[in-house]
Amino acid sequence: MPDLPQPHTCFTSGRATFRFYLGDCLDVLDRLPRSSIEAMVTSPPYNLGIRYRSYDDTIPRGRYLAWTGDWVRRAAAALAPDASLFLNVGAKPTDPWTALDVAQAVRAHLRLQNTIHWIKSIAIEKAAAGSRARLEEDLAVGHYKPINSRRFLHDCHEFVFHFTPSGSTPLDRQAVGVRYQDPSNIGRWRTAASGVRCRGNTWFIPYETIQSREKDRPHPASFPPRLPEMCLRLHGLPRIRMVADPFLGLGSTAVACAQLGVSFIGIEMDEGYLREAVERTRAALK
Repeated sequence: MPDLPQPHTCFTSGRATFRFYLGDCLDVLDRLPRSSIEAMVTSPPYNLGIRYRSYDDTIPRGRYLAWTGDWVRRAAAALAPDASLFLNVGAKPTDPWTALDVAQAVRAHLRLQNTIHWIKSIAIEKAAAGSRARLEEDLAVGHYKPINSRRFLHDCHEFVFHFTPSGSTPLDRQAVGVRYQDPSNIGRWRTAASGVRCRGNTWFIPYETIQSREKDRPHPASFPPRLPEMCLRLHGLPRIRMVADPFLGLGSTAVACAQLGVSFIGIEMDEGYLREAVERTRAALK
């Protein structure tokens, strides 16, 4: 296996090392040591016509899915036997099969162990929440893109597919658990002794409000650092030595690793995005 190329940027903080590579993920993934990555959290281009600075997001569907298989095959070779690949994929109402087609392209190389629904915006009616929630009125919170259509609903969620080499990777479910709403459940179930239950596969993680997209979030398809943080905690932080993101973007996974003190490898083909990711990662370490 060829040696890794020289990283564009590399620095350490405590026991964690952060390496950032400028280039094509196919090339860098091919050069990662086998079984060297315990967790990968990433969001590749969706091929929905998003305006990236250095990538054509409008290639024919067949070629896009073949490319998906190529990068996943390389990523799978770098994953440890009990590793996790958390793959965030969105879609659009006029092309609803994108995310599922991507999942099918991964199927030849990894097992789908869990499907997580990242909820970006939600409305909760006071009556449905119950008296224990103590809502004074109906609640609507989170960010979504309004859709002006008589056919489609607002799109308020994206998929996070959890792939593993064998489908049997153990998880630390309580690391992202939620407290029991009714404490009486604790006495009825042995597994409830900690007072925390499994969160399930619906995760409400809203974007932070921004004043300017160009200044605060200069990338057309990013996810908040809270999403990779929860993915890594779910996988189990004590078992993670190295995390990777082959589609670095603005570096949300890198920021999460900086906050958690976990070593990281990021790959990005656009130098502007990469520099922004490095800056955000350094800022998260301060």
